[in-house]
Amino acid sequence: MDTHHSHDHHHHHHATGNIKVAFWLNTGFALLELAGGFYTNSIAIMSDALHDFGDSLSLGLAYYLQKKSEKKKDQQFTYGYKRFSILGAFITSIILTVGSILIIIEAIERFSNPQQPYVPGMIVLAVIGITVNGAALLRLKKGHTISEKAISLHFLEDVLGWVAVLVGAIVMSFVDVPILDPVLSIGIGMFILFNVYKNIRAVLKIILQAVPDNLTEVELRKQIAGFTEIIEIHDIHSWSMDGTYNVVTFHAVVDENRTPVELEHLKAKIKRKLLQNNVSHVTIEFEIQNCGVDH
Repeated sequence: MDTHHSHDHHHHHHATGNIKVAFWLNTGFALLELAGGFYTNSIAIMSDALHDFGDSLSLGLAYYLQKKSEKKKDQQFTYGYKRFSILGAFITSIILTVGSILIIIEAIERFSNPQQPYVPGMIVLAVIGITVNGAALLRLKKGHTISEKAISLHFLEDVLGWVAVLVGAIVMSFVDVPILDPVLSIGIGMFILFNVYKNIRAVLKIILQAVPDNLTEVELRKQIAGFTEIIEIHDIHSWSMDGTYNVVTFHAVVDENRTPVELEHLKAKIKRKLLQNNVSHVTIEFEIQNCGVDH
């Protein structure tokens, strides 16, 4: 069991380091971007700067909550603090949603009065943007926690946003289409909202204790079917603490000839099997067949 806990701890520890690097990369770049947005008069770049500051705020928060989530269990949180990283992912998503809506509103207002941005500055910033955000994305993409997934989504959006800005700037350097700038901005905003929606759904599933995709009742029955000592299982519950630490409880019916020692061995075997299938915490209650116990 200990190997899994150290493995789990390693994931979380690694996640904290990744989020910290991402935070500093992002904050430094957001400041550069804000200045660049004003300098080039580009709403697409300013909107991305706003989005990046939102990211920095949520990255700082995610770092704090991810660090908190590594705390061991105590009297108050008997499963530990793992859910705190989920809280970070949720708040991050809300900040991104608000930022994206503000960007879209600002871009729509620009339609009535499109202004040609300073294109060479946009191209330089876009190249820097793709490089910096690409580096952060590659670092976080290796992560396992939902917090890292939420944040790597941001950097994916940033990279795509900068690719769009670069393409738009190249087009604008040949053709006078100032309206392209707010159009790009709306495209970036809509793309972010779509991805945030997917992320919030994943977070809410965990908060509302939905069954993890790989731990459905059918899947669990299939895994337990290999243990011939068990006649049947019922009262099955499975949920996830943070998307990586999964919990399962169930009742297992055995025949009356099983000794307590045999049952302990059986329990250990089941736990080992489930541990290989991503279940970190298992509680099994044995029932004797034909004992008249009411389910």
